[in-house]
Amino acid sequence: MQTGRTLVLCVDRDDDIGYKGRVESPVLGRAACLNAAYSLALADPEDSDVNAIFQAIKIFDELAAAGENVEIALIAGDHMHMLEGDRKIGASIDSLVKETGVDNCIVVTDGAEDEFVIPIVQSRVPVSSIRRVIVSQMPNLEGTYYLIKKILNDPKVARLVLVPIGLLMLFWPIAYLAGRSELAPVIVVGAIGVYLLYRGLGIDDLFRGFATALQTSLTRGRFSFVTYIAGILLVIIGVILGLMNILIYYTEVGILLYVLIFVYGAVPWLALAGIVASAGIVIDNFFHDRQRLSKVIIFPFFIGAIGLITYGASIYAIAVSNVPDFPFSTANAITYMLYGTVGGLICAFAGIGIQYLVNRYMNTSDKTPEVIELV
Repeated sequence: MQTGRTLVLCVDRDDDIGYKGRVESPVLGRAACLNAAYSLALADPEDSDVNAIFQAIKIFDELAAAGENVEIALIAGDHMHMLEGDRKIGASIDSLVKETGVDNCIVVTDGAEDEFVIPIVQSRVPVSSIRRVIVSQMPNLEGTYYLIKKILNDPKVARLVLVPIGLLMLFWPIAYLAGRSELAPVIVVGAIGVYLLYRGLGIDDLFRGFATALQTSLTRGRFSFVTYIAGILLVIIGVILGLMNILIYYTEVGILLYVLIFVYGAVPWLALAGIVASAGIVIDNFFHDRQRLSKVIIFPFFIGAIGLITYGASIYAIAVSNVPDFPFSTANAITYMLYGTVGGLICAFAGIGIQYLVNRYMNTSDKTPEVIELV
């Protein structure tokens, strides 16, 4: 017999009980877990989490009948944001351990996704057993079709799969309407590549962080909210102009030149967007958090430096490729590349110098003057 107090813990990482059943987690106690299972079953009878909750209740009843000191609870994460959901799960486990005084737990899940949180559970309380509930299904064609339909109806899957496919399907008729039907395969393949890089490199996390910063700046009344909005608009303008340049200077060359043509049209606006947005961050830190001012004041200078160097290099690379109707000759392109490189280096060194002066000023202002006592 298991000594100590055991917690039978049912995990719902994607928060179906909250999203569908409107049940707040954590849920503690047999009666509360049973009511949560009923609520979820009435909202979606086919959700496998219903079976997991009933399985947890069954294990609780068996252990209680055997005379063990046992408690049951149900915890859930977040339906749309897994990172925030995992943090919520960790906080829920902390509160449950403190409230119930358990010293080990049995984890009940309905699949591999929920088992990702097991290390979070183990960091709070020892896991003595793991039970995965697998719902029996008849493996026929109709069941497979229904499963696919059910998955695509999930908002998370729709956002990750249906939206990109829909955008790709729009690119094709846009290219035909623009009279450049030969560009349609290039645009579609390029968009797929951008999306794969966007997901694979974790750029979506950066955008999520930017959205959080935007919301924070709005709720706290920061000046950076205005510069963030201006930066977003400038990014949109830059992307549009970059794509328009591809249509204007299209020629039968490799994909690398298309990227350079896009950079030529977009980089000045993207760099300006970065400078405007980072300037808002600098202003906010100057008024509200001067201790971090020296870390962020260099951002506009480095963004400007990268923009100048990239713009000059793209002009030179396109000019030497003999792209038809390009407004720069090779001689002029060399001059622009030199100007861009020198200007970028000057901008970077200026940022480093200003950062040094700010650091020096902050270190000096932090020192408290000595008090001389006259006797």
